[in-house]
Amino acid sequence: MTHTTYLGFPRIGRRRELKRALENYWRDGDATPLLDTARDLRQRHWQLASAAGMQTVAVNDFSLYDQVLDTAVLFDAVPDRYRPLLHKDPLAGYFAMARGNAELHALEMTKWFDTNYHYIVPELHAGQRFQLTANKPLNEWLEARALGLNARPVLLGPVSFLRLSKTVDGSDPLNLLDALIPAYAELLKQLAQAGVPWVQLDEPCLVQDLDLASRHACTVAYNTLATSPLPKRLLTTYFGGLGDNLALATDLPVDGLHVDLVRAPEQLDSILSALPRHCVLSAGVVDGRAIWRSDPRRVLPLLEKIAASRGTERLWLAPSCSLLHIPLDAAQETSLPPTLRSWLAFAKQKLEELRLYADALNGSDSAKQALVEQTFLLATRKHEPGVHRNDVRNRVHTLSAQAMQRRSSLKHRLQVQADALALPPLPTTTIGSFPQTDALRSARAEHRAGRIDENTYETVLREEIERVIRFQERIGLDVLVHGEPERNDMVEYFGEQLDGFAFTRHGWVQSYGSRCVKPPIIWGDVSRPHPMTVRWSRYAQSLTDKPVKGMLTGPVTVLQWSFVRDDLPREQVCLQLALALRDEVHDLETAGIRVIQIDEPALREGLPIRHAEHAAYLDWAVRCFRIAASGIRDTTQIHTHMCYSEFNDIIEAVAALDADVISIESSRSRMELLRAFEDFRYPGSIGPGVYDIHSPRVPSQEEMVELLERALTVLEPGQLWVNPDCGLKTRGWKEVEPTLIAMVNAAKALRAALAESEA
Repeated sequence: MTHTTYLGFPRIGRRRELKRALENYWRDGDATPLLDTARDLRQRHWQLASAAGMQTVAVNDFSLYDQVLDTAVLFDAVPDRYRPLLHKDPLAGYFAMARGNAELHALEMTKWFDTNYHYIVPELHAGQRFQLTANKPLNEWLEARALGLNARPVLLGPVSFLRLSKTVDGSDPLNLLDALIPAYAELLKQLAQAGVPWVQLDEPCLVQDLDLASRHACTVAYNTLATSPLPKRLLTTYFGGLGDNLALATDLPVDGLHVDLVRAPEQLDSILSALPRHCVLSAGVVDGRAIWRSDPRRVLPLLEKIAASRGTERLWLAPSCSLLHIPLDAAQETSLPPTLRSWLAFAKQKLEELRLYADALNGSDSAKQALVEQTFLLATRKHEPGVHRNDVRNRVHTLSAQAMQRRSSLKHRLQVQADALALPPLPTTTIGSFPQTDALRSARAEHRAGRIDENTYETVLREEIERVIRFQERIGLDVLVHGEPERNDMVEYFGEQLDGFAFTRHGWVQSYGSRCVKPPIIWGDVSRPHPMTVRWSRYAQSLTDKPVKGMLTGPVTVLQWSFVRDDLPREQVCLQLALALRDEVHDLETAGIRVIQIDEPALREGLPIRHAEHAAYLDWAVRCFRIAASGIRDTTQIHTHMCYSEFNDIIEAVAALDADVISIESSRSRMELLRAFEDFRYPGSIGPGVYDIHSPRVPSQEEMVELLERALTVLEPGQLWVNPDCGLKTRGWKEVEPTLIAMVNAAKALRAALAESEA
């Protein structure tokens, strides 16, 4: 009979219980409530999955912060600077690695493949030693077994772990494989001795372009692990097809293979031909990254083909990837229109769908009828008002090449802008948001609940904007922002004002640590019925003679950080967004805003995993940004912001955006990201972040001067802007105020030094 399971589950809880427990611990230092909450969430989620019909639950997919960091700690891959604290207080040491503290920088953080989840990058070195320091996977398996549940520990595979790591000495992380494998072998041995029947080894690197060294590492790792008695091993791949790694994956000595048949259904025939008969095929047939109900017209033919080829005894049904990337339960969204809600499947509903497909495959008439009804329901979507709008489609269809062109070259524009803005060398600014205080959040909640009226709420916002403007003037920032007190989220705020969007109340998804986002749902054609940001930007500019940036989220980022409709190509949805934002840019310029920032932190995130698909994506992504940013005067300066991105493989596309100024994250990497600009001479201005806003740590003026001096080894003084690496809304004023003062003073000190050296 067909088996049902899943690869991982959301961690944060129905009501963001983990977020609150983490933030309470960071504030109060009491670990007991945090650990109690974590245990309760794990067990609640296992029982939910079991009740939904999963025959095996995933364990060790739960993390207090990040699963890659957990793997590093599990195998003692801990940089020496954290060891004293880790030995004294393991939880404090763990979180110091994740987010830093007053004395220690955090480890680097970057995007998990092409998702908006951020993982902590392990820091290794040549000669690194590994050892099994604890056994979280076994402990959680025992915990699940005590509840009467069949469970399977989830592990990040050794090759993917090394490929996702960085070395501080420039050596190849894969050279550490021989040192790492014995630690994995010891872990698997302990699991086998405890009676664990199956273990899941995630190797998402197998859907990437692999060099010979990585291929060899996979062969060595799994052949070495197969020499000892072990639990059965499920080799797990996701986020794409195996492609040219198919033979490598199917030749490895494992007992099962999970493949993504949502993103790469075309690989099924090759897999059925290559996979050994004794191996379990875990078929990822419902989308673990989307919130739409699956279409039985797509799924059932795949399952019937597998059953005809291999039978159902060695067939497992699963989501395409971990459900970490979607919300927990669509049944909570009672405020959504019933028709829209009927199209949705969050994590709980994905598991219920799997059970339905398994039952239908096993001959259940009621399951087959339910799938017929689901097919009919989804077929009615295209007739729902707003799904297809001729005015929006025609505007996209009639776009000309001129729509993506600025009036003059970047070089000319920068000269014109220098005269118009009259900024000093090394101009200072921030990325946009200022702290979202408890008072602001309370006022927003009271306003949404109808307990304070519009005039009262707007008074709160006006007072906060003036406070932020006066603070920036007082400390001497050169280009100001209004602080965004009216905004809840950089994507949700815009989606709430655009047609074609819908919003959940409880649809939270983990971005990193305790940071959760509530992605909007793009269900119909997108248009802008009215200006979105002009009123508050105009008000902020009226308070000061210094330029105030208009703040927008770019079309690619709105796309990437939303749950996007699955009935229209993503490129077409992005073009609709670009045109809506283009209208906003023009209205901001008409309102007297001289600097407009169009953030695109998700540009790199959207890059396809396979190199062969990069060019097509970058072509339309760049086109969409340029459509949003073009058609304005040369004197209007366009900024864009990108965070936690590796720029080496997209640097030419970044330049092709034709923005006047870009700001990037670089403080965690100590300016290492600027290496991308060493060989490629970027033509515009760059603001490499000198303040890691994701850490509570307050850097000193001297530290910022050092970072800026490093930046000047790559950039010309006339290119360099000075700014934090991201928005400040998650930080408190007690951290922001001294840090920004230090940042401004660092810029002034370096200006003076540069002037003296030129004298």
